[in-house]
Amino acid sequence: MNTSKPVSKVLVLDDCPAHAQLLKLFFDEHNLIALKVRDSSRLSTVLATNIDLGGVLLADDYGGSVEQAATVAARINTLRPELPVILRSSGNTTADPLPRALTSAACASFDTADMTALRAAVERCIFSLDFPNALVRGIAEITEARLAALFDGVTVQRDTPSVVRDRIIFGEVFSLIPLEGTWCRGYMLMQAEEEPLLGMIERDRAARQLGNDEAQAGFRDLNNVFGELTNLIWGAFKDRFLVQRNAREANQVQVPLLVNHKHRYISFGSDNPQLRFQYRLCDEVSGQSVSIDQRFVFNLSWSPEDFSENTVDVDDLVESGELDLF
Repeated sequence: MNTSKPVSKVLVLDDCPAHAQLLKLFFDEHNLIALKVRDSSRLSTVLATNIDLGGVLLADDYGGSVEQAATVAARINTLRPELPVILRSSGNTTADPLPRALTSAACASFDTADMTALRAAVERCIFSLDFPNALVRGIAEITEARLAALFDGVTVQRDTPSVVRDRIIFGEVFSLIPLEGTWCRGYMLMQAEEEPLLGMIERDRAARQLGNDEAQAGFRDLNNVFGELTNLIWGAFKDRFLVQRNAREANQVQVPLLVNHKHRYISFGSDNPQLRFQYRLCDEVSGQSVSIDQRFVFNLSWSPEDFSENTVDVDDLVESGELDLF
């Protein structure tokens, strides 16, 4: 798998073993992680979980018939309408038109005899935004450094960055901060589960030998720490990647953000995929750990051809007297 690009998880709903190896090779070559539901009766439960997905590959005879596949497609469209569904043609269906529920839910279709259509569908429906390698690498470097500085003595681990299409909220606490530059406009979203994060804050206070009363953290302490973390990452991101627009160039278009707490759902009013990072802070002594979910949503403007990284040239530092040559 190409590790220089973000991956994306795809839920594969396909009972036919004949094409399994061909699809596996395709997934590996195109930075896709394939997931399967062990029991089709548990599909609704899986879709309702916090699993981050980039799309669904659905065989048009999944479950044994096109009618069963149509029922599954309708269920996906109801529970996770933001997920693109790519339909695999089995070639075993009759000449009758496919059920409307099946065709209307699909963003594209393909036959394993010609994988060109699948390749085009993945690029258009899942990896529709090209995230520059320098941006992906820089975000990880910035965030890992701030996490390590804010939580002393922890090990920071990071999963491979991913592209997700879901709109599911992770954990109970999240912060949202706008990003605006010459090449992008959108938001950075930071999310975490409350109890593990509170435990990590209390561990940090105890390590500084504070009294018991002071070591006990509440949700306001969590808000303060999470807000500080967000500001630290945002400030470093802004300094490194964002060249500010002037008043004339600024695009003032806005879209409403929608949050449904009951369904743990947040929408940014755009079909653009999200760039997701997940970090784990681990204390090897106590065994405590907490996951931090970070997403970048460029829903208002996206021009990667204008992307640039603000780097400091060594020669400039030598000339300014900040560095000496050894």
